[in-house]
Amino acid sequence: MDKHNVQIGTPQPGTNLPAGYSPSYPPASFQGPPGHTGYPGPQAGYPGPQGAYPSPQAGYPGPQSAYPGPQAGYSIPPASYTGAGPVGFPVQSQPGGPAGTPWMPAPPPPLDCPPGLEYLTQIDQILVHQQIELLEVLTGFETNNKYEIKNSLGQRVYFAVEENDCCTRNCFGPSRPFTLRILDNLGQEVITLQRPLACGSCCCPCCLQEIEVQAPPGIPIGYVAQNWHPCLPKFTIQNEKREDVLKVVGPCVVCSCCSDIDFEIKSLDEESLVGKISKHWTGFLREAFTDADNFGIQFPLDLDVKIKAVMLGACFLIDFMFFERNQD
Repeated sequence: MDKHNVQIGTPQPGTNLPAGYSPSYPPASFQGPPGHTGYPGPQAGYPGPQGAYPSPQAGYPGPQSAYPGPQAGYSIPPASYTGAGPVGFPVQSQPGGPAGTPWMPAPPPPLDCPPGLEYLTQIDQILVHQQIELLEVLTGFETNNKYEIKNSLGQRVYFAVEENDCCTRNCFGPSRPFTLRILDNLGQEVITLQRPLACGSCCCPCCLQEIEVQAPPGIPIGYVAQNWHPCLPKFTIQNEKREDVLKVVGPCVVCSCCSDIDFEIKSLDEESLVGKISKHWTGFLREAFTDADNFGIQFPLDLDVKIKAVMLGACFLIDFMFFERNQD
């Protein structure tokens, strides 16, 4: 009878002893007799602690030495899956930009470089590709321009978006004032271009075209000012103090027909060629039915990074003044 009571009695938590039994020394699972080297493991018939983590069942293989891989029926994520990624990791695509185009890795920022312009320190060529807007192609209704800015390897450096209202775009056309916001791969605005409403006719020598370049936004780093000339399109690139740095001289006839159009960047005396802004021929259909243009900008690698950003502003000003008229 006593043995039967022991088997059906309620054990105490952590022991295999019947209720009401008081041992003369602490159980072996906690201390053990003198000379005991350690807990020898579960004894035969030991059911394990009650109300706690269950003991290993028969046939349990024990801890695995390595991850055995996905179970049967588990779908392996595709190779392109990156998961959530670490916090602060640069995004690989921007809203509005074509998917799959890689971004240029951010180089370490040099001293006295406005934040976001460090990308320009390692390149001597910029490609500017205007995106085709389907609504504009089908209806002729002017929309805000969007541009991809890439390096010579095809890696995206910036993404530019025009900010304007519908009335201004369609009433003033290519002469419209605008704010162009240039974003980096984190979606942060690093350069702002502001163009006021002005006259662009060679018959009027006053109130000529101008664009202000800010980096970071709100801090001017340079200007592009149109110079009056009866035949040639001419511009002056200025620094933040409005001191003349370089000249831009275009061809007498700005007409794109199966060839590129070059605007040469020269020294102030116009004797030395420093670089050029080229409007690339994109094919008959695109040239005839859209105003989406492609440009290339070449400059010395060691040129001041701020002046490189101002040259980018000159490219956008040239685009609006001479190549935004195809559908008008």
